Amino acid sequence: MKTGSFSAALGTLEFDLLYEPEQCRLQCCILRAKGLKPMDFNGLADPYVKIHLLPGACKANKLKTRIVRNSLNPTWNESLTYCGITQEDMGKKILRISVCDEDKLSHNEFIGETRVPLRRLKPGERKHFNLCLERQIPLASPSSMTAALRGISCYLKELERCQEWELEERGRIFLALTYNTERGGLVVGIMRCAHLAAMDVNGFSDPYVKTYLKPDVEKKSKHKTVVKKKTLNPEFNEEFFYNISQLELQKRSLEVTVWDYDLGKSNDFIGGVTFGMSSKGECLKQWMDCLSSPNKRTEQWHTLTNELPGSTYAD
Repeated sequence: MKTGSFSAALGTLEFDLLYEPEQCRLQCCILRAKGLKPMDFNGLADPYVKIHLLPGACKANKLKTRIVRNSLNPTWNESLTYCGITQEDMGKKILRISVCDEDKLSHNEFIGETRVPLRRLKPGERKHFNLCLERQIPLASPSSMTAALRGISCYLKELERCQEWELEERGRIFLALTYNTERGGLVVGIMRCAHLAAMDVNGFSDPYVKTYLKPDVEKKSKHKTVVKKKTLNPEFNEEFFYNISQLELQKRSLEVTVWDYDLGKSNDFIGGVTFGMSSKGECLKQWMDCLSSPNKRTEQWHTLTNELPGSTYAD
């Protein structure tokens, strides 16, 4: 263990993690902290815990506990749940758990954090953790760097920003696809979304979902769900039908986008996914399963990204 990276002086955090693959659900049970660093004038703190998944947009997947007042040894026993977590996520995501102190007069203060690679979890098995909190390690100040180091630092920061943009996540969507031979077409089920990015000043969104089957020369393939007000976890349970042969469907792509409805102005794009022969990962897998297994309903969670399909527009 490196000195200066972890410190018992910041306190320890005890929590349980459980991944349920059949439900695509990650449960984080925040139990308690001990020996937290005092943050207030009275020698105590008002601690709470917030968690989010890396890489990804913090605001879209942040969850947090309640605040425990005037304590350095708080007990929460609070369960925070992520929906739509796939096996692919478990192999590449890291759970960041931060302990913070609420300050009503100024900005809330960071106490310490710990990070858990999700690949350490075995599906279906609850794992217990009791870890020392880690402090955030600040970058060296520019004045203490040589010109070469400053150049490298700027390059790395810019690269990190580019990578964050490319990887930015806007939430999850749960979709069902079926090619129905009796009806002669594709049935698209828009089930629900989870942990959507907040687009409004109230910390919520008014989401709805649109689908297109591309190419769409006559622009007749659009379907749209109802708008769900003031929520980041909407349930739609709506189905749309596209009358198309299996052979023709192989030449098309299905675009699914989530939007935030704004009365009187342009709607905000939240995120989207595309299904087709040129897709990758879980999107390609579900699309291929749909095409190769007619009349079989396939259901899958997908990560919404900030990439706006070229021909998509708000309406």
